[in-house]
Amino acid sequence: MENIAVLGAGSWGTALALVLADNGHHVRLWGHRTEQINEINEKRTNEKYLPGVRLPDAIIGYDDLCAALDDVAIVVLAVPTKAIRTVLADVRACLAKPITVVAVSKGIEPGTHKRVSEMVAEEMGEWLADVVVLSGPSHAEEVVLRHPTTVAVSSPNMEAARRIQDIFMNHHYFRVYTNPDLIGVEVGGALKNIIALAAGISDGLGYGDNAKAALITRGLAEIARLGCALGANPLTFAGLTGVGDLIVTCTSVHSRNWRAGYMLGQGKKLDKVLESMGMVVEGVRTTKAAYELANELGVKMPITEALYEVLFAGKDPKEAVDSLMARGKKEEMDDLNNIFAKQE
Repeated sequence: MENIAVLGAGSWGTALALVLADNGHHVRLWGHRTEQINEINEKRTNEKYLPGVRLPDAIIGYDDLCAALDDVAIVVLAVPTKAIRTVLADVRACLAKPITVVAVSKGIEPGTHKRVSEMVAEEMGEWLADVVVLSGPSHAEEVVLRHPTTVAVSSPNMEAARRIQDIFMNHHYFRVYTNPDLIGVEVGGALKNIIALAAGISDGLGYGDNAKAALITRGLAEIARLGCALGANPLTFAGLTGVGDLIVTCTSVHSRNWRAGYMLGQGKKLDKVLESMGMVVEGVRTTKAAYELANELGVKMPITEALYEVLFAGKDPKEAVDSLMARGKKEEMDDLNNIFAKQE
């Protein structure tokens, strides 16, 4: 059994800590709020993020980062993407030997357009043994109830990915696949949050299932276009970290991106929406990064462009939807034909 540190005591970090504890590992769950860590250790709960859930005794909370990392070879990185570089700088200062980082946050960095694994590699340098990405359709609220969940892991070193697969695999409720397409796994996991925001806006406007089905389907085409322009395998987007993650994030009330979009569709302003959420909405930051990256690469992403205008240019959500519907005629299969032609 392993000593494993999980950095980030939000809903997803806590849920993965529970999986690891169920699998017999000794888990150190780090968070920066002492009050929260005391609650985890004394009451075995994390009520702000996962109300009503009792945490296994094998999970020990830490507010001291270096203590949490002492003699640990595997670190699960579950902090928001905007905090990754800052947290990893602190991690480096605590280490005596290189570690394997399992990145479970989903996003693309504005400005640099780096994926999470690239940010980890840059920040960790010689202190990084391996980086592994874990992604897929997985709401923390259902994982902690031990409902059946399936995810995928990927890495530049697939031996490391298989090791992490073994560590996380729980044959009762948490199934883990491997996928060698690191770019596709990360792009699918990041960009689905954009489409979930758009789906929430559509629902908030009262447009119903027809509109949402169209957003999901055409959103998947956008994700695949950008992903393949970056070197991803198009088939990845038909898998767990593509259409699987897209479906669950666009259709579930557990999705914070969908909930944020829903409030926007009802007319609430972005700053008020984010303030009321109480948790990070990764899709907002990723929309900015994907918009910039698509322009840089010359990739057409009309849903992302429309959402960018709503979030950052003050466009009315209904006007944004109307502009999408008013676009010129197209052949539906052009996207897929072009994508697969580039793979030949």
